[in-house]
Amino acid sequence: MDRVDALVLLIPVLKRPQNVAPLLESIAEATPEPYRVLFIADPDDLEEQVAVREAGGELLLCDGNYAEKINLGVVATDEPLIFLGADDLKFHAGWLEAAKRKIKGTIGVVGTNDLGNARVVKGLHSTHSLITREYAERGTIDEPDKVLHESYPHEFVDDEFIQTAKKRRAFAHASTSVVEHLHPLWHKAEWDEVYSPHKQRMAIGRRIFNKRRQLWM
Repeated sequence: MDRVDALVLLIPVLKRPQNVAPLLESIAEATPEPYRVLFIADPDDLEEQVAVREAGGELLLCDGNYAEKINLGVVATDEPLIFLGADDLKFHAGWLEAAKRKIKGTIGVVGTNDLGNARVVKGLHSTHSLITREYAERGTIDEPDKVLHESYPHEFVDDEFIQTAKKRRAFAHASTSVVEHLHPLWHKAEWDEVYSPHKQRMAIGRRIFNKRRQLWM
């Protein structure tokens, strides 16, 4: 397999060290080489760092939100394919092959199927996407040096990312590329200290999204 197929999975992690080993196992079982997994953790999240190192994972430290971690991960890597991930995912066999088949023409962002969010299942949105390095270098709609807009606490950062890709005619949905989101909203995990502020962050994110949506309308 040539370098053109090399993949990096960017995994921001948030105080869930118990997720590290199962996630790596899931990736290994479902993802063909060559790939690397880059975990991105807060500098003070020591338990997470220990879990990553004990699992033999690669670690980058960043004191920031999801978007800031992803943006740093993009800058710190050079693989031509990038997966924008999280630590609460389960990768299903064939996910990468199905996503890569959609990369052609103007398409640089491929949404995977999270088996949870109704908009995602219908192919209208994506919470986690495979993107090309070429697309990443285009930046946000108004920030050429950032893949994700960093004002969002977390929620709605994916909405802006996908809406921007659609505006550029660069988005495709891969229904058979299954990267399951093990989120409590879909009754696949328990609400914890990371998930609990979801409603509050949604309200903040929605306000930011509505203010910025004029940029891609």
